[in-house]
Amino acid sequence: MGWFDFARSPSGTSVETQNIPLFPLNTVLFPGSVLPLKIFEQRYLDMAAQCMKDGSPFGICLIANGNEVGAAAEPHPVGTLASIGSWEMEQLGILMITALGGRRFRILETRVGAGNLLEGTVELIAESGPTPLPPERERLLPLLRRVVNDLGSERMPEPHRFDEAEWVGYRITEVLPIQNLAKQKLLELEDPVARLEVLERYLDQRKLLG
Repeated sequence: MGWFDFARSPSGTSVETQNIPLFPLNTVLFPGSVLPLKIFEQRYLDMAAQCMKDGSPFGICLIANGNEVGAAAEPHPVGTLASIGSWEMEQLGILMITALGGRRFRILETRVGAGNLLEGTVELIAESGPTPLPPERERLLPLLRRVVNDLGSERMPEPHRFDEAEWVGYRITEVLPIQNLAKQKLLELEDPVARLEVLERYLDQRKLLG
């Protein structure tokens, strides 16, 4: 099955797993996000080249312990698949890519591979399908529409799904000026409506909603 395998959990439901290279960063990638990255370490240059050749994803995770450069860092257990949308190398040895956020995953195990590249076996987090935006959360939309308009289509590409709780929650969270650990906790939330409630409470406390 290539990059994908299917296993059975104790409950008998199918669990989709992947073996992927991991890219621990001091940032959080959300599904549907567009993240510009500057790559210069050889391990990640090799990783990006292989991913582009194979059309395969890598995983972006927030660093729990360690640093972006040097020894393999310890990542938080939940991250997001990333695919390479565009790339350029105007300067030899420095690769600029645009990472596109895909599905969330949970790390089952990690290992350090060739060139000190962190690799992992991950379980893709099940998706229940789009959740409609609850009417009582629509007061979040004027602020989000302004943000989308200000950032433009490169940072907030269409389609703009203002009627979906997941999309609205992810887009607001990714632009909030809050600590990465708080963004990580919001990424890990399973209930998209609960994520919206947390965001609304935060924005209300700072009088950022009408």
